[in-house]
This record gives sequence, C-alpha cells and structure tokens, in this order.
Amino acid sequence: MTDPRPTDWRSDAMQRRLRSRYASERRFRLLGLAAILASAAFLAFLLVSMIAKGAGGFVETRVALPLDLSTVAIEPARLAGPGADLALSGAGLENAVDAGADAAFAKVGGASILSDGAWLRVRDAVKADPALLARRATLAVPVATDIDVAAKGDGTPEAEAAVATLSDRLSTGINRDFFTGADATDPTRAGIWGALKGSLFTMFVTLLLAFPVGVLAALYLEEYAPRNRFTDVIEVSINNLAAVPSIIFGLLGLAVFLGTFHLPRSAAIVGGLTLALMTMPVIVIAGRNAIKAVPPSIRDAARALGASRVQVVFHHVLPLALPGILTGTIIGMARALGETAPLLMIGMRAFIAAPPDRLTDPATALPVQIFLWSDEVQQGFVEKTSAAILVLLVFLLAMNGLAIYLRNRFETRW
Repeated sequence: MTDPRPTDWRSDAMQRRLRSRYASERRFRLLGLAAILASAAFLAFLLVSMIAKGAGGFVETRVALPLDLSTVAIEPARLAGPGADLALSGAGLENAVDAGADAAFAKVGGASILSDGAWLRVRDAVKADPALLARRATLAVPVATDIDVAAKGDGTPEAEAAVATLSDRLSTGINRDFFTGADATDPTRAGIWGALKGSLFTMFVTLLLAFPVGVLAALYLEEYAPRNRFTDVIEVSINNLAAVPSIIFGLLGLAVFLGTFHLPRSAAIVGGLTLALMTMPVIVIAGRNAIKAVPPSIRDAARALGASRVQVVFHHVLPLALPGILTGTIIGMARALGETAPLLMIGMRAFIAAPPDRLTDPATALPVQIFLWSDEVQQGFVEKTSAAILVLLVFLLAMNGLAIYLRNRFETRW
C-alpha cells in the first residue's frame, strides 16, 4: 500500500538521492563535452597535418637559368601561328636549355637539376617575347623533384648540398602547373586540372540523370502511388539501396554500361551513370521527406480553389519542398564527388596525361587521382597528394555550405 504522506525532501536519504542525480548529470555533461573536444581535436589534427604536408604542393622552387638562345634557328613569324610549339621543339630549344644548364650548373649536376618541364617554361617565354631568341637572358625555371623537396626542407644530403650551392639563384612561386596540368610521371609537372575536369564532367552527368529521376520518383511515391504491397517493396528497396556499399554500384556499372552497352571505358559518362545509380536513392529519400513535410492544408486549399492534382503537386507542393530536395541532392552529390571505389571498377584509374574535352574521352576523377598519387614512391608526390586532398576538401565544404545556405534561405516553418 502506498504511503499517503508527502515526501520529505529534507531527509538525509532524499538529499543523498538528489546529490546522486546531480552528480550523474554532471558526469553526462562532461562525457558529452569530452566527446566533442575529442572529435574537434581529431579534425584539427587532420586539417593541420594535411595543410602542413600539402602547402608545398601549391608552390614550386625555381632556379635562375642564364640562356643564350641564338643557336635556336627559327623565324619569328612562325611563333605567331598555331604550330609554334612544334616549330620550337624541332628547332632545338630543349637542347639549348640543357646546354645552358650544363654550362651554368656544372658543379651540381648540370641539366639534371632542372625539371622535365623546364624547357616548356622557356618555350612559353619565347612565344610571349620572341626577342629572347636574339639576346642573352636569365629565366626562372622549375627545378627537379629532389632539388625542390630539398629546398622545402626534406631532401637527401646530396640534394641539400646542391640547394646550398644554388641558394643565391633559387626562388619560389605559385605552381601554375599544379592548377592547369594533368597527371605526369614527374611530380613537378603533375597537376589536378585533368582530374578536376573529369570530376566536373562526371558530376554533370550524375546530376543530369539522378536529380529529375529522383525527384519524379519521390513525387510519385508520395503523391500518387497507392498504399499496397508493391509500393511497400519499392520503398524498402530504395532504403536498402541507399545503404549498399558503393563498390557494388561500381560492379553494376561495370556489368551494365561496359559489359552490356559497351560504352567507352574510363569515360566521364560511364562514371556519371554509375554514380547516378548510387545517388538516386539518396535523392528519393530526401525528396520524400521534404514533400511529406508540406502541410496537407496546402493541398486542400489548392483543391478548394479548383486546382487539378497535377497543379497541386507542381504549383504548390513541389516549390515548397524544393529547398529540402535541393539540400538532399547537394549532400548526395558531395558524397558522390568523394567516391573512389565505383570509379576504380569502371577503369577510371588510367594514366590520363591530357584533360578530357568530351564526356566520352578517357578521364579520371579527383579522388582517384589522389589514390594513384598516394601509391607513387617518389617523394614529390607526397605533397601533391596532400595538396589534392585540400582541393577536394574545399569543394566538399563548398557543396555542404551551399546546402546549409539553401536550407536556411528557403526553409519555411509551419
């Protein structure tokens, strides 16, 4: 039988129980704060380590190279045409650059201290100023990988000795080739533009297919589909597909798009189609949740004014649900942008030395390029890998930031 007397909160037993409750609450708060601090510490460690390792990938070491290009026999008029690059190559410009390096840097290795692309910088300078062919000039050209790494403080003793000898001739600057070039065997010439362009092409195909199909599927399931066993199976299937490992979609793309339809291997269109299959369930789920959040009174008011079912859906429900749909779409696209396994399965891991011009051209993607560079043994690719990771993180943060902005900008509270 329950004691009818009121609880005496001033008794020793009740005070002990209260102190125990307050202590439990303090421990829970401290555990939560410790979890947040640990997560922030791991994130900060990741960012700091990536920035420390990747900052060097955005800059290059250059050496002042004295040149006498009078031995390059070419008419200045040929430098203005589309065949200027081929004409300079055939006129012996590369040999003239090597000869100048051998003469100027004989004590530290001669032409071996120059990057493989050093003569290309000279070629661009000659095209911009043909008068260089008639006089002596000193041009800043990129150095070889071992010299570049040593100049940044992590080289071999031989390379560090060469850097000490050349200290008065060395300088640093923005590595333009990293932003405008494609993959290369020489780390000093390797760039991300080819992989980044491949990622943009792939994301374009993914968005072009996954967004309209996903939104229309969400509208049908939420507004038109009858509630029966068949639609229950579809809903369960979509939820399961959203949790399937990405490599399974890569195997599906390999079997369907390459094995059945014989689309070009390692092409952006195949990567986009494969990632569209992976992204579509995410868009469908986000779209259904956004559509479901629109109050039924909106639909009832539209029907009361004489709107048809299609007008209710496309003139009233869809515009109000669009911010949530866009947020889910951007988050799904950000996930697809960072995927590697599906693209490896369809062959987008080839060595691509030139950026793609069409959706059917051989291409690679930024995550795959990072994977390939991380497997290289040359020291110069370490900073290139970290720099490419930073670029990928910037794009992912930008896409997630855009999703947050759209959600806050167009969100309607009911």
